[in-house]
Amino acid sequence: MTESGEPRTWGPLSAPERRVLGVLVEKAKTTPDAYPMSVNAVTVACNQKTARDPLTNYDNDDSEETLQALRKKGLTVMVDAGGRVMRWRHDLYECWKITKVEAAVLAELWLRGAQTEGDLRARAARMEPIADLPTLQTILQGLQKRGMVVYLTPPGVRRGVIVTHGFFTPEALERERAKHAHAIASADADDPPAASPGAASGSPRSALAEKVERLEAEVERQGAEIRELAEQVRSLKNALGD
Repeated sequence: MTESGEPRTWGPLSAPERRVLGVLVEKAKTTPDAYPMSVNAVTVACNQKTARDPLTNYDNDDSEETLQALRKKGLTVMVDAGGRVMRWRHDLYECWKITKVEAAVLAELWLRGAQTEGDLRARAARMEPIADLPTLQTILQGLQKRGMVVYLTPPGVRRGVIVTHGFFTPEALERERAKHAHAIASADADDPPAASPGAASGSPRSALAEKVERLEAEVERQGAEIRELAEQVRSLKNALGD
């Protein structure tokens, strides 16, 4: 059961499942022209060097296996986009009844792990508008009641509040709490709230970071299209016996 008394309709997700779901949500929002995604595009996005923690080195077999596992849980759907290559999309809105902004918040936590509220707001805002920190906190409170978000800092702490997703196994969540124990020990409940540097809406660093992220997303979108065309050319050559 969740804090709100509703039956829990989701369970723990493995690290590859979280990464793949995060990628599907992210790319649907940042590169919609390349979504739904081929297995190869999912692999490339999982392994990209930016906006990921930890870095991974999946191959297409890993991505295919993970997508199929998520499909059995009702979280992904394989679609025929009219080409030779089958594509994949997530089904979180229907399955979990979450909003677009909630999906963006969860995707960032899946892709980068535990982080401060300030960092999370700045990062998730590249996918969906989040006006300010209080807006994010309201979203997080709703997700916490459903068991989808966990606070790693104790109640009353106002600076450097750290949150993570709620899709760990109980044992993994305890390891996560221990990893961030130093942050909890150093938190001072009497300090005023302070967002991470550059997290404030409209700050020069935030604007620059968002611009860089948009440019990276555009480069990645174009790269995905080139890889997709190369894949189709190879399939055509094989069909013609070249």
